[in-house]
Amino acid sequence: MIDPRLTGRVALVTGANQGIGAATAIALAACGAAVLLTYKRLDPAEHVDDPAFPDAYGRLRAQSADEVVARIRADGGRAEAIEADLAEPDVASLLFDRAQAAFGPVEILINNASGWLADTFLPNARDRFGRALRPVDADSHDRQFAVDVRAPALLIAEFARRHVGRGATWGRIIGLTSGSSGGFPEEVSYGAAKAAQENYTMSAAAELGRHGVTANMVHPPATDTGWITPVVEEAVRANSPLRHVGRPEEVAEVIVFLASHQARYITGQLIHMS
Repeated sequence: MIDPRLTGRVALVTGANQGIGAATAIALAACGAAVLLTYKRLDPAEHVDDPAFPDAYGRLRAQSADEVVARIRADGGRAEAIEADLAEPDVASLLFDRAQAAFGPVEILINNASGWLADTFLPNARDRFGRALRPVDADSHDRQFAVDVRAPALLIAEFARRHVGRGATWGRIIGLTSGSSGGFPEEVSYGAAKAAQENYTMSAAAELGRHGVTANMVHPPATDTGWITPVVEEAVRANSPLRHVGRPEEVAEVIVFLASHQARYITGQLIHMS
């Protein structure tokens, strides 16, 4: 059995009330890490008129992280949760303070949360799967970039400030991405924001390596966190090399590996899952 050597480490996982974030929090806790889960409940009414948006997914996004915390504790792990809006610029210090008060300094930062929306430069009202589209405008840009770019940047900055300030020599930063630098049609602000987050993370890898910090990005496959309809699944399987729709637990395994002792010399990488 491989020991990832995460016992006693402290992790901060954003967007952890469901999906990949929840699976990652559970997996890290199972390896002995103490985890602060952050989340923001989203209003399912936002998609009430969208026939391609599953009702069950809306309910998942509207729930707290209480069930995830309860599961971790029932399995003997340590976890706390806090609801926080990552679009608020002063939230980073609050989250690190909360984690440190509960468990100690944050050593593992997982930038998982997203302010996902589907927008386009075209006048189309629906995408190829029938999901509602909106035009690119100041609001769509700011909403997407506040959560997917500014928040990870500020969280990395807070992580780095505290890590270097206390003379720490071990740390992990892991972000989640999608699309590519080549563009993401019908999710253009999302794709652009993720590309920017990748760049911030690669800069962190270059600057913080001397302080024992690795920083990497994970590009999951299309992962069924509740949003994949039969139409989307058919398209994913047709275009995936492995004909596979991902599960949150599978992505969490890769994230835990990057946090582990075994990945100590992997940094500045984009891990693309198929």
